[in-house]
Amino acid sequence: MSERTLQPNSELFVEDGFWKLRWQTGAIAGNELVEQHWSKPAWIGPATGPQKMSQGEAQEIAHENFLSRLDQRVPEQKSSMTVFDFVKSKFVPEHVAMKRLSGRTHYQAILKHVLSPEEIDEAFQIDAETSRTKLKAVPDWPYLTGVRMQDVQPEDVQRLITAALVHGYSTQTATHIRNAVRAVFTHARKVRCFSGDNPADLVKLPGMIRNETHALTLAQSQEVLAEMRYPEKEIALFTILTTMNVAEICGLQWKHVNLTEEWSEADGEAIPPKTVAVRNQWYLKELDSLLDTSRQKDLPITEPLASVMRGLSRRSKFTAPDDFVLATQTGAPIDARHIVARRLRPIGEALQIPRLTWRVFRRTHTALAHELGMQEMAKASVECDRRPVSHGRRTTLPLNDHRQLAQMNPTMQLA
Repeated sequence: MSERTLQPNSELFVEDGFWKLRWQTGAIAGNELVEQHWSKPAWIGPATGPQKMSQGEAQEIAHENFLSRLDQRVPEQKSSMTVFDFVKSKFVPEHVAMKRLSGRTHYQAILKHVLSPEEIDEAFQIDAETSRTKLKAVPDWPYLTGVRMQDVQPEDVQRLITAALVHGYSTQTATHIRNAVRAVFTHARKVRCFSGDNPADLVKLPGMIRNETHALTLAQSQEVLAEMRYPEKEIALFTILTTMNVAEICGLQWKHVNLTEEWSEADGEAIPPKTVAVRNQWYLKELDSLLDTSRQKDLPITEPLASVMRGLSRRSKFTAPDDFVLATQTGAPIDARHIVARRLRPIGEALQIPRLTWRVFRRTHTALAHELGMQEMAKASVECDRRPVSHGRRTTLPLNDHRQLAQMNPTMQLA
């Protein structure tokens, strides 16, 4: 007998010396949602003794005598579930809720192009009166509202993609919409709320046209920094001088900064001298700990970076261990996203530097490493790897010519 793999909603187990099988059954409630319950165990055959069955033999019998019959009943039983019903009762609590904050936020935003924004607020249990969403239902948008899961066809998903492109959304956003629909139906098949081909798999997307990426030269960096003030100047310098991203910079607390020549300690963890320990990030108004040690890193503090931090540490308040290195007038972390529109883009337009964003400064970090010498960068990387660290790798831009960086780092005074 060929060995079969059982469906994910069934379980083959040994009890009292016998192979037994149980599976999830669906019952349609008053609101037409499918409620899942475990069936009573079914006897398959002996698991011990002279007549015992192997696991493969038990799986074969379980499939032939029980599960194959269930396969024929499930699609009919669940055909009345709409896309909204499934997203609200199954996809959000079972799939989206398991994601990190960034993943949950992404699905919440993208699914508002699949179902109406009001329905997604309900699915994510967001109070409509307190919701800050700016997206409203678009007239004549081909939402999948009211469409049964089993009735969704590839052309329905294609209409969503076409509508997004016609309304000026980028190919990347259209791709996100297609992928969100694909994820919904992939989960539906997994929990046996849908059968057949995934309707998003056959959807065609136009070729993606990406904007030309660019980085700043040393001269441009000096010019841009001269037009900046707190806090965008400090964020830009942190980005250019280290490998930290903007979320990590905004989530940096003083307890994770060691400006001294001695070892320090934060939350029971030793921090080497002249080191920034990246352990948190501030994302979507939440302080998120980097539990994945591969994302944690210890960065050596170069003299230009030390100059920036010493200036910040001399302010009159918000310098306690749990305070944020970059803080608002109330002590809250900086929201770097809002600074892009209010400060970076106007500065870029004035200096004829298009699309000035935080990503440009991250690319500038790499570009300046090449401009100032890859040999020095390699040498610094080797020296960093030899230093004792607690987590991750120590990496930073090896800008050893402090005279050049001094021009990039004018007097650091808080605005």
